[in-house]
Amino acid sequence: MTTSTIIVIGGGAFGVAAALELNRRGAAVTLVDPGPLPHPLAASTDISKFVRMDYGTDLFYTDLAAEALDVWDAWNATWPWPPYRETGLLLLSSERMRPGGFESDSYDRVSARGVATERLLGEKLERCFPAWSADRYVDGYFNPRAGWSPSGRVVEHLVALARDEGVRLREGIRFAQLLERDDRIAGIVTTDGERLEADTVVVAAGAWTSVLLPHLADRLDVIGQPVFHLRPDDPALFRPEIFPCWTADIARTGWYGFPANDDGIVKIANHGPGRWIDPDGAREVTAEDVARLRAFLDESLPSLAGAPVVATRLCLYGDSWDGNFLIDHDPERPGLVVAAGDSGHGFKFVPLLGRIIADAVEGRPYARFAWRTRGTRSSEHARFLGEE
Repeated sequence: MTTSTIIVIGGGAFGVAAALELNRRGAAVTLVDPGPLPHPLAASTDISKFVRMDYGTDLFYTDLAAEALDVWDAWNATWPWPPYRETGLLLLSSERMRPGGFESDSYDRVSARGVATERLLGEKLERCFPAWSADRYVDGYFNPRAGWSPSGRVVEHLVALARDEGVRLREGIRFAQLLERDDRIAGIVTTDGERLEADTVVVAAGAWTSVLLPHLADRLDVIGQPVFHLRPDDPALFRPEIFPCWTADIARTGWYGFPANDDGIVKIANHGPGRWIDPDGAREVTAEDVARLRAFLDESLPSLAGAPVVATRLCLYGDSWDGNFLIDHDPERPGLVVAAGDSGHGFKFVPLLGRIIADAVEGRPYARFAWRTRGTRSSEHARFLGEE
C-alpha cells in the first residue's frame, strides 16, 4: 500500500469492506459516517439480500459471484454465526424457457459451471414448491448453489471487525465538502467545520454518493424500490425447503423474494424501474406499490394473497446507467476514489468488494468498474420495464 492515510466516506457494505481491506494492507484508515452504524437508512441495513450467480449471459458477473460464494463459504466456517444461508434459488418463468431469455441463459451458464440445477417442468413445480401457481409458471429451474444473507447483521459484524482491527471509526460525522490543496484532494471538511486530512479520500456513500459529489449526478441516479414484509398465517408453508429464495418472471416483472425468516416474515421486493427520489427525503411505499404486490400475489402466490403487510421500506439503489459498479480514481480530482454504483446487485459481492476497492485505490481497477462517462442505458432488462 503506497498510500499511508485514507478517509472512507460511508459505512455501508462498500465502505466498511474497503476500510477493512485497506487497513489490512497497512494504511491508516478513518471511516466516516453520520451513524449510527449500521446506518438505518443504508441499502444494506436489511433483513436479507440475495447471494446468487444467476446473471443470464453475463459471464463476468457469473464468475465473480461464484468467486464470492467461495468466500461466503469460508466466512460460514470462521464466523461465530453463518452469514450465508444456502437455501437455493428458484427462477420461474411463465413461458417455456428459450435461448435469449434470462432464465434460460442463466440455467445454461450456471449448469455449465457444474452446479446440479434442476429443471422444473410439468408437475414438478407443484410437487416440490406447492406455494406457487403451477398454472402460471410452466417452466424454470432450481439452483441449489445460492441463498441469502442477513445483510444488516453482516455489516454490523464487519463494522465490529474494523473497529477491532484498528480502523478509526468516526460516527456522527457529516461530510460537507472535499478539501483541496495543490490541485488535488487532501481530505474532507465536515459540516461542523472540522478538517480531516488524508492522502486519499474514498467516497463509498451508496445512494448519497451523487449528493455528496454533485459532479457525478450525470452518471449515478438515486432509485427507490419497494420492499414488503408479510406475515402469513402458517409460516411453515414458506420454510426454505419448499419455499426457497425466488424470482418470478424477473426480467418482465422485477419480483423476487425470500423464505420465511425466524420471525415468520416473508420478504418480497421489486427489482424493476423503481422511481427517482431524494435520499434525504420521504421514503414511502405507495398505495400503487401495494396494489401491484397484491395483483402479483393473487396470480402467483395465492396462499400469500391475504397475508397482512406488516412493514415496508424503500430500498435505495445507487444506480449507474449501465448496471456496473463505479470503482476507480476520479481522473479530474487526484486523491479522490469513488466506490459506488451498486445498481441493486452489490451486496452478494461484499466478500470481494474490499479487495476490488483497495486494488482500485492502488491503481488497478477492474476494467468493468473503471472510470467512464455516461453512455446508453444498458442494465438488466427488468430495470427498464416500460421504458423505450
